[in-house]
Amino acid sequence: MKPGRSLSPLLSVFRFLLPYRARLLGALVALLFTAGATLALGQGVQLLIDQGLAGGTPGDLRRAIGFIMAIAAAMAVGTFLRFYLVSWLGERVSADLRQAVFDNVIHLHTAYFEDNRSGEIMSRLTTDTSLLQTIIGSSLSMALRSSLTLSGGLVMMFVTNPRLSLIIAGTVPLVLLPILIFGRRVRRLSSQSQASIADVGSRAGEIIQQLPTVQAFTAEAAESRAFGLAVERAFQVARRRIRQRALLVCLAILLLFSGMAAMLWSGGSDVLSGRMSPGELGAFTFYAMLVGMGFATIAEVWGELQRAAGAAERLLELLNTRSALPDGECGEAPANAGLRLQGVTFSYPSRADKPALRDLELEVPEGQSLALVGPSGAGKSTLFQLLQRFYDPDQGQVLLGSVDLRTLRLATLRGQLAIVPQQPVLFTASVHDNIAYGRPDASREQVEAAARAAHAHDFIQRLPQGYDSHLGELGVRLSGGQRQRIALARAILRNPRILLLDEATSALDSESEHHVQEALREVMRGRTTLVIAHRLATIQHVDRIAVLEEGRVIATGTHQSLLRDCPLYARLAELQFRDGAGTPVAGNDSKAG
Repeated sequence: MKPGRSLSPLLSVFRFLLPYRARLLGALVALLFTAGATLALGQGVQLLIDQGLAGGTPGDLRRAIGFIMAIAAAMAVGTFLRFYLVSWLGERVSADLRQAVFDNVIHLHTAYFEDNRSGEIMSRLTTDTSLLQTIIGSSLSMALRSSLTLSGGLVMMFVTNPRLSLIIAGTVPLVLLPILIFGRRVRRLSSQSQASIADVGSRAGEIIQQLPTVQAFTAEAAESRAFGLAVERAFQVARRRIRQRALLVCLAILLLFSGMAAMLWSGGSDVLSGRMSPGELGAFTFYAMLVGMGFATIAEVWGELQRAAGAAERLLELLNTRSALPDGECGEAPANAGLRLQGVTFSYPSRADKPALRDLELEVPEGQSLALVGPSGAGKSTLFQLLQRFYDPDQGQVLLGSVDLRTLRLATLRGQLAIVPQQPVLFTASVHDNIAYGRPDASREQVEAAARAAHAHDFIQRLPQGYDSHLGELGVRLSGGQRQRIALARAILRNPRILLLDEATSALDSESEHHVQEALREVMRGRTTLVIAHRLATIQHVDRIAVLEEGRVIATGTHQSLLRDCPLYARLAELQFRDGAGTPVAGNDSKAG
């Protein structure tokens, strides 16, 4: 946050309070009631001193103490209601804000995450929202209560003794000055502190997630040093922020109590000369202490508000970020599930000067299968990204049937697709939940049928709790081949019209690969299917093969025709089959050549 910026981000966050107006009103009423009872306590102090202690009867003392106890009981009830309602609002608004930010983030354009780390986003969702919860559920209430008692205390001071009140009032500008000076510094350092904490969390999350790689390369010591440097940077920023806040509170208290000392000296002189009763001085001192504590509390909370403004700004940035991919308006899927790419040129936003696809032309008729082959970086995975509309082409069109994907609602388009990636993604959940991820309403029987089709049922049954077994983070409790079969079962259960396979059998042993290939033949029948193939032996059953190089389709055809007419394909086939481990180069399958 820039040094001169106001607390306006907090005002934007407070709109989340509006749905809970009744509780907010109740909290304000309880706050006013408690502040009024606190101010009335000063009159109880005066009554106790002048009538209960200074020559009064035991009955006067009992009445004075009874009056004070009644006020204390009222304060206790009001404080209970205020604390409960305000804390409830803090928790509720924090939860609503966290949900709103998350709902927006999961719909953001994929390119957004090229420039923004997931760990930093997680920090905003957790650390920043927790800070706002503290502000709304505690600090803000303290500030409002202190403002009320401070204002009421000033009024009662002038009512009790105007001359002494002027002495206290004279110190107010001296207190406001350090608040304004140090407040700017605290606001700037608070924003830096939140950013540094997010950096620490992001780095830790990345290292923990990739811990096997870190350990395999014996990089523990280097990562520990790097993390230590990040932690130390965060600490140094936090230390400077804490020092500024501590100086702010220190100066505020010192100046206020210096004014109170002058007031007590002057008031004590008035009591000794008979111009003021001891009870009036006691009441005045009580109100002066309320004013002093109110200023001290506000000075402390002001620093928290500066910090919270930085957190609110970071959260609002996420909340107000809009996807660069506008959703289409058509909610009805085309009758034809064929795919066609016409003159497609595309560059990733982070590599705008290097097109990943160049004037690409490709067609897959409905119900047919097409394999994509080519060297690494040819554009195969990029084509899958466009088909799922994670990106839009810079030029040209991607059509489903005869409909441009940009006109379809994203949910409608992606509801027609299922993908089995080369590196399958599993969630920290049970086997059943992972398979049913695309169809959460699927029955246990349907889930098991999909698992059988993917040749996953047998190993699932051997897990400790079968389909209810939890797989750990990213499915770490399964082997690579098992994870891939779970991903395949997920795609089968979704029953898509278009199937995208990114070398779906790459992590399987030979026997499992044979069974899964047989399963894929059944799954692909009647579906529009695209297969990214790194091993040519796995695409013997597709209808056509397209060869990509440097973002262009340089040839399409069958295995045999491409061996004859496409030097690149012939070279890839020779490299893979010359050792005799794979299918012979000429092949025996009529579709493959």
